[in-house]
Amino acid sequence: MNKKLVALAVAGAFALPLAAQAQTANVTLYGRLNVDFEFVKGRTCPQATAPVAGVPGTPAACNPTPTTDNSSNPTVNRLSSNSSRLGVRGTESLGGGLNAIFQIESSINGDTNAGNLGGRETFVGLQGSWGKATVGRFLMPEDDLHPIFGNAPTLTTSILSTAALWAQGPLNKAQGGFDARTGNSLRYDSPNFSGFTGALQYSTRDSSGNADSGDNGDHTSELRHANVVGGNLIYANGPWNAGVAFEHNKDVRGAGLSDTDWTVTGAYDFGTIMQGFGLRLALVYERTKYDTPTGDLKRDFWGVSGTIPVGGGKVYLFYGRAGEGKGNAATGTFVGGLVKGPDTKADQYEVSYSYSLSPRTLLYTGYVKINNQANAKYEFNINSYPIAPGGKPGGLVFGIVHFF
Repeated sequence: MNKKLVALAVAGAFALPLAAQAQTANVTLYGRLNVDFEFVKGRTCPQATAPVAGVPGTPAACNPTPTTDNSSNPTVNRLSSNSSRLGVRGTESLGGGLNAIFQIESSINGDTNAGNLGGRETFVGLQGSWGKATVGRFLMPEDDLHPIFGNAPTLTTSILSTAALWAQGPLNKAQGGFDARTGNSLRYDSPNFSGFTGALQYSTRDSSGNADSGDNGDHTSELRHANVVGGNLIYANGPWNAGVAFEHNKDVRGAGLSDTDWTVTGAYDFGTIMQGFGLRLALVYERTKYDTPTGDLKRDFWGVSGTIPVGGGKVYLFYGRAGEGKGNAATGTFVGGLVKGPDTKADQYEVSYSYSLSPRTLLYTGYVKINNQANAKYEFNINSYPIAPGGKPGGLVFGIVHFF
């Protein structure tokens, strides 16, 4: 009995200061599980082995020459986890309106038992009336534009993600992608000025921590002083929502090879001024330019989307087109799905319906199709499906999300 009393006394002694710290730190546990059942179809390779160098998701057994069709076109069903996460965040008041802030956000795979501790938005910093300054790992400012035109009703994720063509979402930094979650980053977010906000982010691409050649950096990147810089300016006021963003990858894919991306987007919600009528219409335009050993490779992308309230839920419609590869690079030069030359355009079509059972539980269904021309190679952004050049992946999804 005496041992039990001593143990309780010791536990109480530790619990009191911990409770006091928790009160001042204001720590919150949060997360979401987003899992769907999919039917996916697309021209792919019968023997998916190692990927061809420089062509993410293209198996070595796949002949990259579209005139030789050694591919199959199966329909598969999959259970996929879509940006599921578990996180903890907190603030501590430092006085004078200044707060210390932190967040540790980890990936949770709801379909398997794998995850990534701290692999999502993870940072520490300071926040005040002057804005917010953070250091850590987080998405580039260009990503803040995606919800303006993208599939926000289905959380801008899953194979329904409207970043399959835009920003070459499936690619990491070392492969030429934009809108990526970059490690070793410093970021500033401004306060709101009459509806205007801005952000600026810099990634050092160094070899500290969990270095890699993807989104974080490595020693080779250090030696060539590679870095990533990006920023945005966003306006949100009443029915209007608009933004412009840029992103520049300096020597990330290789020495002397820099990539630049510009995006401008805008949306108008007619439902806020016309009672009984619901329609949010959005447009987006993007210009992408890559340096390659044979010259520059360019592409234009544009898209249009509509969000319509129906039956207590939301219908989302999207169409996007990636133009053919242009510039003075040699024909056949590629970065991800973008290829220089004729028959390199791609279209993305999407329709979805989402319905909230409660503030914490969401159901959704949707269909997406990527229509690659003969030499294009674009894939789904989240949970990609390997395709042959000219493949046309499509998928039907039924999903459920729970927030906590």
